Amino acid sequence: MFSVPLADGAQLRPLEPWQAAEFLAHMDRARATVDPWIPWAGVSTDLESARATLQRYADLAARDAGRLFGIWLDGTLVGGTMFVAFDAAAGTCEIGCWLEPAGQGRGLVTRAVRLLIDHAVHTRGIHRVEWRCRPDNTASSAVARRLGMRLDGVLREAYPYQGIRHDTEVWSLLAPEAKQAQA
Repeated sequence: MFSVPLADGAQLRPLEPWQAAEFLAHMDRARATVDPWIPWAGVSTDLESARATLQRYADLAARDAGRLFGIWLDGTLVGGTMFVAFDAAAGTCEIGCWLEPAGQGRGLVTRAVRLLIDHAVHTRGIHRVEWRCRPDNTASSAVARRLGMRLDGVLREAYPYQGIRHDTEVWSLLAPEAKQAQA
């Protein structure tokens, strides 16, 4: 399996169904922090549901429609990033992320997402990379800014969570902007 170094002791690698027990242990540590932002955090509560979450992303990967990657720090899964959606024919994708407190403040998500953007734009020919988050998820908005994304707008009451509808910010980066950022 491939592994890409992110920082001292940190690496990015695929997160797959056979890792359901490790993923569940991570979700148990991270759930309170990530559940409001990541829809599947609150439903990955036992081995079967954790495996189902990972299988859903494996199925997306098999269709070239999405992919899930984990971030390991000193051998422990502490978060991840993913292609929530990937449409090579349309030239668009959506990237998301999550991180438990043990991995925060190290720039791991920003580095991992930059790798995904680089792959999407330079290897796969994606033109538009999207990032969606709730306006009150200031950490996520800060990552989008660090990546050079622009706020396109807000989808009002687009995200239901625990019986309340929340707004969703839509950020984007176009391929020419991504290429300039790397120059």
